[in-house]
This record gives sequence, C-alpha cells and structure tokens, in this order.
Amino acid sequence: MDSNTIIKYQKYTTPKLKLKAQNVFNAYIRKRDEGMGCISCGSYNQIQAGHFYSAGNHNNLRFDIHNVNSQCKKCNYFLSGNLLEYRKNLIVKIGLEAVERLDILSKQRTTKNDRFKFIEIIEEYK
Repeated sequence: MDSNTIIKYQKYTTPKLKLKAQNVFNAYIRKRDEGMGCISCGSYNQIQAGHFYSAGNHNNLRFDIHNVNSQCKKCNYFLSGNLLEYRKNLIVKIGLEAVERLDILSKQRTTKNDRFKFIEIIEEYK
C-alpha cells in the first residue's frame, strides 16, 4: 500500500475505518451474489451479507469471501443464521474442502485487525 492511500484515510479513526471496511465488503458480497437469493432459504427478500462464522466471534473470518454470502434478514437475524441450511448450501456453492478450511480457520485464535488492514479491505472491495 502506498503512502498516498494511507494519507487519504488519515482523518478516519480506526473504528470508523472498520465500519467503512465492513460496509464496503458487505456491498461487494451483495453485488457478487446478486440474483442468487439467500444462501440458507433461497429467498430474495431483504438480502444482507450473512457470515457463516460470526464476525464477532471469528474476527479472522470477518472479511473472508467464502465465509460471507447473501442471506435474507429473516435467516440472518431471526433464525441466527439458519446455519444448518447455510452449511448445506455453502458446500454446494464452494465445495466441501473450502468449507472444511473455514472450519479449521474458525478454531484459530482471532486477531484484531488494524487500520492498515481496514484500508486494504476498503481499497480492494470498493
């Protein structure tokens, strides 16, 4: 990352960079999965970017493109991710090997992202 990119974001606090990175990444996921519907139930209503392994408990998977997929609000919020159906359909979408990779990564100690990681995410997915 060059110095001009870092300077461009110097006015942002780290929490604001994290929020911006999450918003940019989620928008990327929704656009990537446009027309696919909810990974858990197939619905096209109120599509969000839903994490298979939650971002709160698995910070290392917060910005993993295989861990985040289009998901309706009902499954994401009200059914706590509807994870059984999510997993079944995730295997169909990305393959068992990639899902097992997520399983392994989910057991690793989560790390705290720094402002440079957030800037990288913003620049990569905007």
